[in-house]
Amino acid sequence: MDTNKGDTPTSILSNSRIPIDSPETWAFGVTYEDSMKERQAESDTPDVYGKVYVADRPEAFFKSTLARIKGNNDKVGIRSDSTWDVPEPELTFIVFHGKIVGFTVGNDMSSRSIEGENPLYIPQAKIFNNSASIGPCWVPIELIDYNNLNVEMIIKRNSKEVYSGSGNTSLMKRKCDELNEWLHKSNDVPDGTTVMTGTGTIPPEDFTLQHGDQISITIQDIGTLVNEVIKV
Repeated sequence: MDTNKGDTPTSILSNSRIPIDSPETWAFGVTYEDSMKERQAESDTPDVYGKVYVADRPEAFFKSTLARIKGNNDKVGIRSDSTWDVPEPELTFIVFHGKIVGFTVGNDMSSRSIEGENPLYIPQAKIFNNSASIGPCWVPIELIDYNNLNVEMIIKRNSKEVYSGSGNTSLMKRKCDELNEWLHKSNDVPDGTTVMTGTGTIPPEDFTLQHGDQISITIQDIGTLVNEVIKV
């Protein structure tokens, strides 16, 4: 694959484990209707999720620094003070000079018990050691129909499948270009920043990750991101 097509800079390419040295990783939430409903189910204050889903301004939050981000076949974390943890498979775009130049697969590790207790705890539910991964590669924007990509997640425990789910980026209420515009409002975004765009695939309420689980996230035309879970 010619990753130098168009104006995509070679300077933001990295090794095979983390496909880009992303100085910052941001994330958007409640961009799919299914995500909104799941957030309402887990929360003691469900109205906030319904309101942000229909609002003009989306939910955006800082997710990770380069030192924290993990790559393909790296270990991702679940918090030791959390009782309900899930991975969130997310189409992730790469920003250069304010524009989207490509896409990768993202895993937004999240504590549903902490976020559900109080939305003000979202930074603790989202930002911790090994709380995000990207990979296994990135694909230039010219080569992908990012508004219509299948997203699949499989979780295995002791080599046995314990969860599988799928969705499609066509179901996003807010598209990537709109999210990128919001990200740059009064905000200088470093070149190479990665941006997770929300999830439409969430395990049910009776499921939580365990130490040793294996997560495989596949996005059509990009690849499969594989991570093992550890307690942090």
